[in-house]
Amino acid sequence: MDTPPRISALASTLNERFEAFDLLVTRKMARHGIDLLRISLGVIFLWFGFLKFFPGVSPAETLASDTIQLLTGGLIERQTSLYVLATWECAIGLGLVTGKALRLTLLLLFLQMPGTVMPMVFFPELAFRTFPFVLTLEGQYIVKNLVLVSAGLVIGATVRGASLRAGPRVASGLQETPGLQETPLRIETDSDPTARKRRGELAAA
Repeated sequence: MDTPPRISALASTLNERFEAFDLLVTRKMARHGIDLLRISLGVIFLWFGFLKFFPGVSPAETLASDTIQLLTGGLIERQTSLYVLATWECAIGLGLVTGKALRLTLLLLFLQMPGTVMPMVFFPELAFRTFPFVLTLEGQYIVKNLVLVSAGLVIGATVRGASLRAGPRVASGLQETPGLQETPLRIETDSDPTARKRRGELAAA
């Protein structure tokens, strides 16, 4: 059965409006997503690090200090090791929030990450209720670091001037709407000839 013209026209209009809204949201995400990711990651490190300056406040205090004791062979006094870790994490947080010295900041982040998974090796009884799938709260706290590492990798892709851009590709539902294009996201770097050419054309315009 043929679709009535009015319903077909209404469906087409609704589709165009949805695509226009989707395009707007996607461009906003491309413009602000990396910065929001960097700042939110920095807030996490600042928050967790700041708590470690106060004995008995951080829920990860005992786990962190016990791990450092094993890694250093007890050479660093327990409270001193917590202060070092707190300073380390706050430095990462400040670097991420401000966007300053990102290379050094991300280096500190990636150097710290192997140590954060060591409790699962040293203290499996604290990380697992049933090995290897049923995690305790401490185990979940450790596993969430996978997200932090992935976020660091995404942010690291931007330190040489890369940005998340919405590249032009005409959407199938918008071919009859002049100037309206779908925008799949991609990372562009300053070394990308296409990106340099596009920026040159925009500057000339």
